[in-house]
Amino acid sequence: MAGSSVRSRAATAFEALLPFLTADATDRLGRSEGLAFLARFETSLLDIYESLELVYGSVPLNDLVRTALDAAAERPAGLRELDRRREIDPRWYQRARQVGYVCYADRFAGSLRAVADNLDYLDELGVTYLHLMPLLRPRDGENDGGYAVADYRAVDPRLGTMDDLSALADRLHERDMSLCVDLVLNHTAKEHPWAEAWRAGDPAYGDFYLSFPDREMPDAYERTIVPVFPDRAPGSFTLFDGEWVWTTFWSYQWDLNWASPNVFRAMLETILWLANRGVDVFRLDAVPFLWKRLGTTCLNEPEVHRIVQALHALVRIAAPGVIFKAEAIVAPDDLVPYLGGHDRYRPECELAYHNQLMVMLWSSLATKDARLMTQSLARMKPIPAEATWVSYVRGHDDIGWAISAEDASAVGWDWWNHRNFLNSFFSGKFPSSYARGALFQENPDTGDARISGSAASLCGITEDPASWPMGVRRLLLLHAVAFAYGGIPLIYMGDELGLRNDDAYLRDEALRDDNRWMHRPHMDWAAAARRHDPATLEGRVFAGLRELIVARKDLLALRGGGETATVGVDNGHVFAWRRRHPRSGTFVGLANFSEQPQTVEAAAIGHYGWLETALSSDGPLAVREGRALLPGLGFVWLIER
Repeated sequence: MAGSSVRSRAATAFEALLPFLTADATDRLGRSEGLAFLARFETSLLDIYESLELVYGSVPLNDLVRTALDAAAERPAGLRELDRRREIDPRWYQRARQVGYVCYADRFAGSLRAVADNLDYLDELGVTYLHLMPLLRPRDGENDGGYAVADYRAVDPRLGTMDDLSALADRLHERDMSLCVDLVLNHTAKEHPWAEAWRAGDPAYGDFYLSFPDREMPDAYERTIVPVFPDRAPGSFTLFDGEWVWTTFWSYQWDLNWASPNVFRAMLETILWLANRGVDVFRLDAVPFLWKRLGTTCLNEPEVHRIVQALHALVRIAAPGVIFKAEAIVAPDDLVPYLGGHDRYRPECELAYHNQLMVMLWSSLATKDARLMTQSLARMKPIPAEATWVSYVRGHDDIGWAISAEDASAVGWDWWNHRNFLNSFFSGKFPSSYARGALFQENPDTGDARISGSAASLCGITEDPASWPMGVRRLLLLHAVAFAYGGIPLIYMGDELGLRNDDAYLRDEALRDDNRWMHRPHMDWAAAARRHDPATLEGRVFAGLRELIVARKDLLALRGGGETATVGVDNGHVFAWRRRHPRSGTFVGLANFSEQPQTVEAAAIGHYGWLETALSSDGPLAVREGRALLPGLGFVWLIER
């Protein structure tokens, strides 16, 4: 009954608004575009109305839809044409040809203009999705790697201008590539104009941030909040001018008060403005932290999902070609809702990072055992068909070992001891370890830590050519799983060349205390020039990844939106998975995490002559006496004939 009542109120509000809005929309957009705008509004109505009513109690529908109409009217013609194409193919982001590349603009090429001048390199690799790490203007000085934004509508002047960003987006679109940009939702820099107006007492911004006159409420909240940086930024509040300001991350990053509808509208206007500059994908940074509730961890609260749902619906009305990606590194069961997985499908983000897959890849590599990977991935809830994972081997951040006690126990391991082993192994401290990583934020009291290091260095690739054969096999094995698990695979800048840890950050006073910069090197264009020489490390890695990308494009089963399931095999060294898509046949992948050859029962993967090798590390899959043979650190992709 309650749901019917919400639908009734939403329909009444829509009918009251429709006559006036129809005239405005057709006048400002033209008849065809105006009617399309109204159709999108009608189909998104419940997602907007229900969500905002539940969060804010009332819905300023007229104001919000007119905000969307203003943005639609200002949308450049080229982006409108792109919207039309994507409305015809609404799951364009799920195509098997989608391959992402992640980089810092300055470290890749120096500036946004220089990034645009190097698109041939990305085209050659096969990239269709470019994620540029934080590039909006940060505060001066310490800025959390660019995530302390001082102006959402300006680019970091070291990189260029907003016109440069728009020009880059245009050049990407000409090549059928999309642009992903970080948008920090939870907080701004304390120097942001909103924060300065709030501090100055401007009533228009009086409810934009959260502060308390004494420690009573901060202490009450902190009884259940888990601090993000306990060693360097303990607590979630900072004393400023006699007030305790909510600062979940760093003292200069002030949390927005999303309980205010004014914050919601301001952020909606921000997203739409940036979308009209050519941004296709918004990576919603720190999204789980938006809602604050006493007695909880202040993570993943129900209101967070409603806020994102309403933002998504309103953006879709004005810019239907734009999608959201959740930066939600949370427990697997908490992650699926960000992809719309609720009691009924409620659109939020089309994309989310498959952090669990990434963690399990490295765990399996260190242990030479895929049982924990099979166990943990099999337990994950399915995601809606409209959404897709973003899979990756390595990102810009440290690796935190998201391993549950339940999963570890299921394979006979202790989760805490296993985490300690992984930290020891990948920091190179474990006997016989080949890895060359480093511990990040080690806590001497608890023994907890995370890992920094480039993918190549964690795989044991060094300057010594003797390390290359096995190191490259490890690196390509990890990517072979990530590229075929379903969704959009990402390549972090330099991994396509086997770039190793870079200690140059130690000579930069602003970076030296954060060893994550060891795996955020500047692009080595001299190394890139060697990518066509098969005798070099760069040539081996680039060719191997390029082969994965080319093979993937023709495999419809790898398109997002299909089903991925782990396959039980009789050899714990081997990870097996199956992909099915409604428009394709079956795909089966096998990955041997042992350095020695291994076999599995062929019947377990359905190898009765109906599967053939689409790609492998070592030629067609051999089957002898009913068992499939995989070379050490080998992989194979199998498809239905």
